[in-house]
Amino acid sequence: MAKKKLLISIVLLIVLLVGISQSIYIVNEKKQVVITQFGKPVGHAITDAGIKFKIPFIQDVNFFDKRYLEWDGDPNQVPTKDKKFIFVDTYARWEITDPLQFYKRLTNERGAQSRLDDILDGETRDYIANHNIEETVRNSNRMPVLTDTLSEPVSDSLVHIKVGREKIERLILKTANERASDLGIIILDFRFKRLNYVQEVQDQVYKRMTSERFRIADKFRSKGQGEASIINGEKERELKLIQSEAFKEAEQIKGKADARSASIYADSYNQSEKSRNLYAFLKSMESFEKTFDDKTSLIISTNSEFYKYLKSMK
Repeated sequence: MAKKKLLISIVLLIVLLVGISQSIYIVNEKKQVVITQFGKPVGHAITDAGIKFKIPFIQDVNFFDKRYLEWDGDPNQVPTKDKKFIFVDTYARWEITDPLQFYKRLTNERGAQSRLDDILDGETRDYIANHNIEETVRNSNRMPVLTDTLSEPVSDSLVHIKVGREKIERLILKTANERASDLGIIILDFRFKRLNYVQEVQDQVYKRMTSERFRIADKFRSKGQGEASIINGEKERELKLIQSEAFKEAEQIKGKADARSASIYADSYNQSEKSRNLYAFLKSMESFEKTFDDKTSLIISTNSEFYKYLKSMK
């Protein structure tokens, strides 16, 4: 009889311990809880940490993360508005804001990931398909290029960007949150992780980049040639000016020398008869030197001044 009572006591103790363990659960700071009874949620979501109680064996505890959660999209080949294909790889961060609504609509995080695939991938395709490739891959228009050799900026011949990558990301985030407004979650951030051209588009982009670089190089070259022409023109002008000043100074010096020479000749001429004859002789010799060379033939009369000196040399 005593053994039977002991056995019953042990069984009751075990049942009591199991019941207590099934009725107590702990919620830490990183989790939030929804209690379900026969698969249906009961009461409000539990978001504060601590030791909690539930009806054992009847009610179940469903834990959900309080932290920011990651969504990583699959890389896809997406067409743009101008019928060009690009590879798009995206990611997002999201958070469970209403655990009870989240459980009703999505049940668990796996269901949420699947739903986010539908929403974010769909919105990404829609927005990229509604914009040209430049709007998707570029964030803004280029600033003018200013250099020491160019006084004017080099203009950008690429397509003018009206929307840009960042604004497309914000639009996708806004629209996705509108579609997920009844799911008990909020999408905190959405970004393009990687954008890459297909091979055909890559070739077109490289050709356009090459053409743009050549155009800028031609502008540099043209500007340099213009500057070189200006410099050469200034050099020639300064050279002509220097030569003109030198010629002027040389002529002035020569004129002064000739005047001095003439003055000396005049003074010598006026001194005596011999001086006058010497002066006349020297001037005649100068005339001979300037007039004749070794191939010159001269026919003169006996009355010529030239003949007078030639005759006296006998």
